[in-house]
Amino acid sequence: MVERLEAIVRSFPLAVDLGARDGGFARALAASEAARRVGTLIETDLSGAMLAGRGGLRVQADEEALPFAAESLDLVVSSLALHWVNDLPGALVQIRRALKPDGLFMASVLGGATLTELRQSLLAAEAELSDGAGLRVSPFADTFDAAGLLQRAGFALPVADVDRLIVRYSHPLKLLADLRAMGETNALSDRARRPLSRVVLARACELYLERFSEPDGRVRASFDIITMTGWAPHPDQQKPLKPGSAKMRLADALGTREQSTGEKAG
Repeated sequence: MVERLEAIVRSFPLAVDLGARDGGFARALAASEAARRVGTLIETDLSGAMLAGRGGLRVQADEEALPFAAESLDLVVSSLALHWVNDLPGALVQIRRALKPDGLFMASVLGGATLTELRQSLLAAEAELSDGAGLRVSPFADTFDAAGLLQRAGFALPVADVDRLIVRYSHPLKLLADLRAMGETNALSDRARRPLSRVVLARACELYLERFSEPDGRVRASFDIITMTGWAPHPDQQKPLKPGSAKMRLADALGTREQSTGEKAG
């Protein structure tokens, strides 16, 4: 997040970090060149305990009920927090309203194929050993969904991209222990009500080891981090050209022969 801010040459007098957790973004910002362009940073989190014990401006707040006035902020960032909100489109609308015209919003969320190995293993094990499979891993938005949500919330110049991280573990149970320690276990209200039995869990681990082991015996776990960037609308922002207004044909620029739709290439 901070690296992306370093590439944006403009000042942000008042910024908010939504879901600041233990202050990771603030620490990274303080050690970067971008710190000179960010004035006041307000950290928010749903948990007061996460905000306790450090300096700076801190507000205990729900990401779905922002306490900031309309058009009061220059920058809003959120790092791996918004994938937990119940109403993400509504939260994005509130963020856009809180931004001044031409204010910047940037957020990273877990999405895409995150934990696909664990999902496949649990689903196959439960389907094999019981009368059906329940929802054991939260669903995630993909990159196209993220860009569409920004447009739906009224952001201009929406962009979404994804970074895939592969983390390797000696055993699937080590992954589950990490997820629990991170507070990233399943909290869906419509999740499977019956507990995951030891038999099903053992079978899921077997399938995980069979299907997703590396040559050295360790297993991989995928994490897709989707970064969304959008700007509060402003009249001076660049606009897309009208269809048909191009002054040069794409075929000429590429040095190829233009073909009509349905015509086979020679």
